[in-house]
Amino acid sequence: MTTASVDVVADQDRKGPGRPRSARADEAIIEAVMQLLSGGQSADAISIEAVAAKAGVGKATIYRRWPNKEALLIDAVTAMKGPPPELAGESVRGDLVTLIAGMRTKRMDHYGKVTACLLPQLAKGEEMHRVYQGVIEPRRDVMRAVLRRGMASGELRADLDVELTLLMLSGPTLAQNILRWNPNVSDEQFAERLVDAILRGAHA
Repeated sequence: MTTASVDVVADQDRKGPGRPRSARADEAIIEAVMQLLSGGQSADAISIEAVAAKAGVGKATIYRRWPNKEALLIDAVTAMKGPPPELAGESVRGDLVTLIAGMRTKRMDHYGKVTACLLPQLAKGEEMHRVYQGVIEPRRDVMRAVLRRGMASGELRADLDVELTLLMLSGPTLAQNILRWNPNVSDEQFAERLVDAILRGAHA
């Protein structure tokens, strides 16, 4: 699709009050960002012009949707992560394994490469870091709820440090996803082994 044709669709969807914006243009823009990041470009190097060219839209179409590049990057990361997996709610271990395994899919492997490209910008930009925290906080809330349910039911220690346990569960997963930090750790049953190792100290 040409730049003109995508922009026409976007503009048509915006005609009249209350009309939704073009989902087709949104998807094309988000996909362009993800392709640029996963292709090795840093967040700093990516420009709105480059995104527009790859998506086949005009810059004005992007700026009608996002006020700046940072907001666009965050939306791209949010779209790539997708929703948290559904939990069975039968046991703390089972739900934690489901959550960790959900971070180790092929989709998340691709997301890890994109996150690696964003790390410099996250480290040096307070606003970018704050917004990114807003992206991942809902996922933390899901895991917090599982841990607190276990504390209430007696499955886990009543004095469990929930925030530290979150870090212990998520940190190794992110390190392996993004950096392959320890190649001696097998991917086979990674979620089960990680959860079991941490629960040994967390069980009541």
